[in-house]
Amino acid sequence: MKVVKDINEKFRVILASGSPRRKELLHLTGIEFEVWPSDKEEEASSSEPVKYCMSLSRNKAVDVAAQIKTYNDTHPELTAPGDILVIGADTIVAKDGVIMGKPADEADAKRMLAMLSNDTHSVFTGVTFVFVNSKGRAGEYTFCEETKVSFYPLSDEDIEDYTASGDPLDKAGAYGIQSGAAAFVRSIDGDYYNVVGLPVARMLNELKQLMNDNAG
Repeated sequence: MKVVKDINEKFRVILASGSPRRKELLHLTGIEFEVWPSDKEEEASSSEPVKYCMSLSRNKAVDVAAQIKTYNDTHPELTAPGDILVIGADTIVAKDGVIMGKPADEADAKRMLAMLSNDTHSVFTGVTFVFVNSKGRAGEYTFCEETKVSFYPLSDEDIEDYTASGDPLDKAGAYGIQSGAAAFVRSIDGDYYNVVGLPVARMLNELKQLMNDNAG
């Protein structure tokens, strides 16, 4: 894709996330990137799902952009001037206005799965781009993608067995659609990859539009 070629030629791309799933999805695009996870505490400025995940993704991207700028300023002999694109992302699950991040423990995971059983919920991923040039931050852009997921009824045994596998404990909403919870999904309305953790097609199209706007 031309947009991927343009990104690789113009930017040093940084993924501000340690998620192996996001890393795998970004690799699928062909974008060349480095991983620089944010260690910022997950504090959002809103309890509304769209604003919540956008806020978390922005916090991560801005945090890493600041770290990179500080590093470049203090190690000029080790860095070359150039444009940097930091990508931050955060995924949440929401049902009936209740936001579900990663479960605190197995009991919390079971509670979340029981809430999702035999019903439809939304998965939101906020994505933030922070652009950094040799003079510092040059701009930022944030968007959110929503996918609706419906589950079959889950028995107590289903929930118990899946929780015991350990798979839910590091995932928003206590499930991984690409792993053990695939058996729970009745239907998906929207981008599957968004549920995994990164809406790659929307991301590329947003970047393409931003680059076209700046070129015009």
